[in-house]
Amino acid sequence: MEFYTQNGMKRPIRLCESTRQFAYDSLNRKYGLDTQRVEAVKLDNVENYTQLPLIHRYDVAIMKIATEAPIRICNGERISGSATLGMAITHKAPATYLGKSTFGGISHLTVDFETVLKGGINAIKAKAEKAYEKYKSTSKEPFLKSCLNCIAAFEQWHGRYLAELKDKEEYKANYNNLMRVPFNPAQNFYEAVQSIWFTFAFLRLCGNCPGIGRIDYLLGDYLKKDLENGSITIDEAREILAHFFIKGCEWINGSSDAPFYGSGDAQHYQNLVISGVDSQGNDVTNEVTYLVLDIIEELGIGDYPTTARINKNTPQQLIRRVAEVIRLGGGIVAVYNEDTVIEALKNDGYDEIEARGFANDGCWEVQIPGKTYFSYVPFDSLQVLQKETLGEYASELKFNSFEDLYQKYLSHLRLAVEKIYLRETSQEHSGWKSEEPCTVISLFEEGCIEKGQSYMDGGPVYNTISPHIGGVADTVNSLYAIKKLVFQEEKVEFSEFMEILKNNWQGFEPLRQYVLNKYTYYGNDNDEVDDLYVRLISDFADICVSFNGKCRYNFPAGISTFGRQLEWASSRLASPYGRKEGEVLAANCSPSPNTDKAGATAIIKSYCKAPHVKLASGSALDIRLLPSVVSGEDGIDALAGLLRGFCLLGGFFMQLDVADASLLREAQKHPNEYKTLSVRVSGWNARFITLNKEWQDMVIEQNEH
Repeated sequence: MEFYTQNGMKRPIRLCESTRQFAYDSLNRKYGLDTQRVEAVKLDNVENYTQLPLIHRYDVAIMKIATEAPIRICNGERISGSATLGMAITHKAPATYLGKSTFGGISHLTVDFETVLKGGINAIKAKAEKAYEKYKSTSKEPFLKSCLNCIAAFEQWHGRYLAELKDKEEYKANYNNLMRVPFNPAQNFYEAVQSIWFTFAFLRLCGNCPGIGRIDYLLGDYLKKDLENGSITIDEAREILAHFFIKGCEWINGSSDAPFYGSGDAQHYQNLVISGVDSQGNDVTNEVTYLVLDIIEELGIGDYPTTARINKNTPQQLIRRVAEVIRLGGGIVAVYNEDTVIEALKNDGYDEIEARGFANDGCWEVQIPGKTYFSYVPFDSLQVLQKETLGEYASELKFNSFEDLYQKYLSHLRLAVEKIYLRETSQEHSGWKSEEPCTVISLFEEGCIEKGQSYMDGGPVYNTISPHIGGVADTVNSLYAIKKLVFQEEKVEFSEFMEILKNNWQGFEPLRQYVLNKYTYYGNDNDEVDDLYVRLISDFADICVSFNGKCRYNFPAGISTFGRQLEWASSRLASPYGRKEGEVLAANCSPSPNTDKAGATAIIKSYCKAPHVKLASGSALDIRLLPSVVSGEDGIDALAGLLRGFCLLGGFFMQLDVADASLLREAQKHPNEYKTLSVRVSGWNARFITLNKEWQDMVIEQNEH
């Protein structure tokens, strides 16, 4: 097998030269820059536009997008369809009125591609027509009419692609596929890949950013059948699927601008899930599973963050193959421990058969694909401790014991969750969140058409709002430091310690160094501090679930920061465990920077002690490894051992990145030499050079060893 080098990593070559050239062009912004040529369609000339009902304005916008968006056929593409309006990149419907955007997009969900494959858009249309007749002359009629209008827009866009491809001999296969899909059921692997992509591209064109979900589950039977009847080879299938990955890079533009405030140009929630069990508990791992890993390994495309569902019975062959791809860096492949995830969903009230079908929301939070409205609400648990429980370090505060302090903190934690509940359900008296229209997404969420209610209006089968606690390691370490320093060792009075913290440790550097270096904090497999971490997570989860049944949303607990430790930093005071005000601290469920002293295994052990089966929304652990640690056969074995241990210990979700801080600094100095260098940021991957300086510095610090 031949190899080539990308960003210092040796990668195998399996794909043909034309496919690799297509990937090179796309990764180097050729199509992303082309997308920016036309930002949006204009609604200024629509007669009486402002007098139209809101949902009618939406329908007009979607039809105009479908009618006027540029049609792009990439050189040599094996599948067709492109989201070619620049405003869609910012998760907004790319239609403006008097220069202003009109409608937002929807993300943090995975839509129902299974119905598209098995029934086609025509099946969805028939269901919408039936519902329209049922709800005619009721308050639900406008939504059902909008469903039919948006399908008509999809038909319009589809017809334009057929017209463009017709009579082009080199794209005859593309044309033949699109003559059938996605409006009819897919009959083979090639059609199935085209069907998912074309539907996905239309959703993106309209400003939405859904996840794709279980791609090997969706495509595996089609490929198996084709391989058995000899209509395709595994190499041909790899080429077709590679074009699916390459087309997903069409929004690469090299910019760190809005809407994500410097967090890179690849945050579009188009996540994939591979392997795991089906609804009956049977392993779905198949040829597509390994093709996905082949393509990521060769091309290093980070625009489809991919999570492998593994469990205690996963074959070593797959564990090792996942490890081989992870060690190449970029953080592209992460892992779910599906035993824990399924148990957590069951604990949250899901039937086991339903729970086994889980995917993610386009990031890493868990949901049932094609059936779930999902939103999460993050908050900083460290600021709750600093500003509420400790009153911004009020010296007059008194606690008789650490337990008194903890119980007071728990009461403030409950108030923080209750505040989320009250804010997110404030419209319950008048129904659901009947916000701006989102019909295009609603077409692909089970329950919406049947109920005559949109995605935002309670249509999906499951409706979830998840409070997400952030700064967990920082809060645990702070509580632990107070417990040790004040209540156990009695080195300083509580009121005096509050004064020291209020003054940002000024004049008490020896004490700060003592606190920083004497205690063993979360992430080092120290039961004394980890017990506090376990208790906090369990209590938080219980608080969240106590709101279930009080409204029509479910309130599962989750743990995340998603990079918000950057924006939270300026509001944080000095921390009791030795950190000064304004420092950027822990990410997700990971240790605070520079507190983990015992290596990756100890971090995993600490993390896995928490009752993750009580966290139905998810809890992410970030692990950073040096390339030298995972090099050679021994390195692969060691990495596979970490994955296996993560499962056996009861983890939930782990994202590993293999990166050298010195390489990242070099990329910071010479960005043009590292245009495709991918790093894991949180629930997404980013090309390092498209992160702004603040984000880059944070990633570098996280990779310091």
